[in-house]
Amino acid sequence: MSDQRREFLKKTAALTALTGVAGCVGVSETTETSAPTEGDGGDGNSGDGGSGDESTTTTEEEGLSVVEPENSGGTAELWHARREAEKRSLEAQIETFNGEYDQQVKPSEIAELGTKTETAIPAGKGPHSFDHAHDWAGKYYQNGWVVDASDDLRVDPDEYFTSTGADATQFDGATVGLPYAAETVGLVYNTDIVDEPPETFEEMKSIMDDYHAPSDGKYGLSYPVNSYFQSAWMHAFGGFYYDDANDELGLTNQETVDGLEFIVNQLAPYMPDSPDYGAQAEAFKQGRAPFAINGPWFLGGARDAGVSLDVTSFPTVDGNEPSPYTGVKLLFFSKQMGEGKDANATASREFIEWYTTNPDVLKGLADEHAYIPVHKELAESDDLSPTVSGYASAVSQGIPMPTNPKMQGVWGPTDGALKRAFNGQQTPKKALEQAETEVRENWNS
Repeated sequence: MSDQRREFLKKTAALTALTGVAGCVGVSETTETSAPTEGDGGDGNSGDGGSGDESTTTTEEEGLSVVEPENSGGTAELWHARREAEKRSLEAQIETFNGEYDQQVKPSEIAELGTKTETAIPAGKGPHSFDHAHDWAGKYYQNGWVVDASDDLRVDPDEYFTSTGADATQFDGATVGLPYAAETVGLVYNTDIVDEPPETFEEMKSIMDDYHAPSDGKYGLSYPVNSYFQSAWMHAFGGFYYDDANDELGLTNQETVDGLEFIVNQLAPYMPDSPDYGAQAEAFKQGRAPFAINGPWFLGGARDAGVSLDVTSFPTVDGNEPSPYTGVKLLFFSKQMGEGKDANATASREFIEWYTTNPDVLKGLADEHAYIPVHKELAESDDLSPTVSGYASAVSQGIPMPTNPKMQGVWGPTDGALKRAFNGQQTPKKALEQAETEVRENWNS
């Protein structure tokens, strides 16, 4: 490994270089996301940042500010779809909040979070806030399911968060939530098999060649097949699914086809036969693959299974850099917070402000779940783990998931195209041509 790359992976300063991430993406092994998984800014209109506010306190030792609640009473409901370990962290953090302040927050784990929020919120029900990746912002704001809290916030996103986090709070000039982490998929490697992470795909392929033995249950790569996970390579040669800035579909562009051909010809031969999340993930969890491409939500299960691992960025391919879709986890301001602005709405806002500006909360999420901080001072600190730094380097390579509601019609058809190509049912070109037709049908329906 070069000295430059080794130093790059060690430094968390890469976090502050993340720009334009509007990833993760709230993706998990067990929860629904708009970016398909298996079984898983500011414009000056965002408040005063709490400057001079008696309810904003500063921890002098760390130099990190926390926006404290004003103890205005009220009970707020928060919906989430976190997996078990992350749910326990959230519940413990809320228990701390409820014990210290006059407000109360009630968390509820919701299966099929998208379906439930899209049903409950328009009916005047549902939570005051919910936890999901930024990519829902466009659809939910345009439908009136989330609200602009700019006038009420005591947090200025540009002051408190990296550009990654601040940009993710915005849609059409509205501040629709506050961020607490960024995420994406990265290259996970078994440190008992791989001495040093590969810098180039040629190095990665050499390791996969040495280990791959399907007849013995061994594979070169564990890699679930869907449009979110595969995005790094689909973007690697200049391709794209959908460009929301220019409202342009790119599935049948040659560069996108080249990306899928690379996946089918260079990656698929080293993977288990099933494209599904479970089959792919288990190969690495059982110590039967040197590499996995997966997100922070994957690490706990792999470590619990006894795998020694670390995380790095994607290796270059003939000088091209893979660019995974990235996401920012937000606590959204639901419609319930915009109706009446009563004590319950205030309790929800003040919890979100406290949660997203609290370095103890955010450092815990980084340490326990490899969440990449977007709180400015924490992101710039040198007190983050190599695993978080590895995911940070993958985020720095990445492309923000589009927030335009039209993207919701792109995920499913693209997911189907990747699986048909992986299974040999269609050539990459034919699979993507079919996907583009399906996307346009979605848009016109």
